[in-house]
Amino acid sequence: MSDEELARQTQAGALEAFEELVGRYEGRIHSFVTQFCRNATDAREVTQDTFVKAFQSLEQFDSRRVFAAWLFTIARRKCIDRHRAAPRFADEPVPELLDDADPAELTARREDGQNLWRLARRRLGENQFQALWLHYAEDMDVARIAQVLGKSRVHIKVMLFRARQILGRELKNVSQPISPAPANEPPLPNFVRQPFTLPPAKPTKSKTLII
Repeated sequence: MSDEELARQTQAGALEAFEELVGRYEGRIHSFVTQFCRNATDAREVTQDTFVKAFQSLEQFDSRRVFAAWLFTIARRKCIDRHRAAPRFADEPVPELLDDADPAELTARREDGQNLWRLARRRLGENQFQALWLHYAEDMDVARIAQVLGKSRVHIKVMLFRARQILGRELKNVSQPISPAPANEPPLPNFVRQPFTLPPAKPTKSKTLII
């Protein structure tokens, strides 16, 4: 049964249909929001908030559209809300790109090269990373990504192209072998050897979330 049919059944009052949607998407949403949360607790709470908001707003969902794009749009907004609400401390370090000539940075880069998703998270802007994740981890096409990020299709194509260029340049400086990514981070193929053919990979599905 399609996600959209399950959404229609939920709109008609079938709670078990929504439970099935939660089972299908909990792990995927958690993997997505984990990239933008400060800690595991925040990631769990944002995942929870995403499904609560989805359930509350499901009457507004147009089942002729794609459910996955709608749900990831909610997750992204919840990440933004959590980031804005998080307290800021004066001594909190500000993320920045270090001098490429710094030996410590070069060493860190080689270590990051063992996990391409972590390298991508470090080097790409947030929108670029989200577009990359949705395209290669979630197998979303450009139109759906444009819906989630609120950008034009042309903008998404440019972001994906530039993201591949950036990672391709970074990987040329990585001399160590790349080890498999953790279970919640789907592996990206080598951008240097395969710059434009990236097969999708889904994160590992976790247990059903209780809301």
